[in-house]
Amino acid sequence: MTALYDATVAHVRRADPPYSFAHRMYLWRTDLDHLPRLPWWLRPFARFDGRDHFNRDEPGDIRSKLDAWLAHRGVDLRGGPVTMLASARVLGYVFNPITVYWCHLPDGALACVVAEVHNTYGGRHAYLLRPGDDLRADKEFSVSPFQEMAGEYRMHLPRPDALLALTVVLHHDGDAALTATLRGVRRPVGIRTLARFLLGRPLQPQRVAALIRRHGLALWRRKAPLAARTGQNTAGALHG
Repeated sequence: MTALYDATVAHVRRADPPYSFAHRMYLWRTDLDHLPRLPWWLRPFARFDGRDHFNRDEPGDIRSKLDAWLAHRGVDLRGGPVTMLASARVLGYVFNPITVYWCHLPDGALACVVAEVHNTYGGRHAYLLRPGDDLRADKEFSVSPFQEMAGEYRMHLPRPDALLALTVVLHHDGDAALTATLRGVRRPVGIRTLARFLLGRPLQPQRVAALIRRHGLALWRRKAPLAARTGQNTAGALHG
């Protein structure tokens, strides 16, 4: 069940000024009930912690916090399996612009998908998405000072298998203002594979957070207009 993905994240901003980038990264696909158990000497470089998801002040592991969040929205998985796609903590730090949970009932039917978005200032927001060809959600959380709060996300989030192929498009007034894609290839989980990622892309969470700030600075230098501040309107996650 556990897998590593050698992936590329790419963003294309179509609003004025246009801007795009692509970066290599690696991600974990895990069963929330069977998180990977690594040798003690590797644990500082790949760890999952309940404090990194949903409300950081609530106790519990990721699974229990997800179940509680779903229960508040009338969803009961009845113990069905949940697959999570996310980055792990590296040396005590993690930054997940987006974490995706595929939530199933005991018979294997997909009950819902949850997309949890973080920004670089510690803000978090999760979207409950019902099954369908195109998962849609009104934008409720601002992650960039260069995008208006108004808009709708349209997401294509098939559960990854041999390939990873996720797409999130932010629409403003019917037009695609931003497209974010995540493409990758599954790699076998093992010490050699993980060591290659850790050495080839060291301190990935720290690097991702730094790159997001760098792209925000690039937009500011290009005189991208600032959206009205809302208290949550801080640079981060999906630039949208």
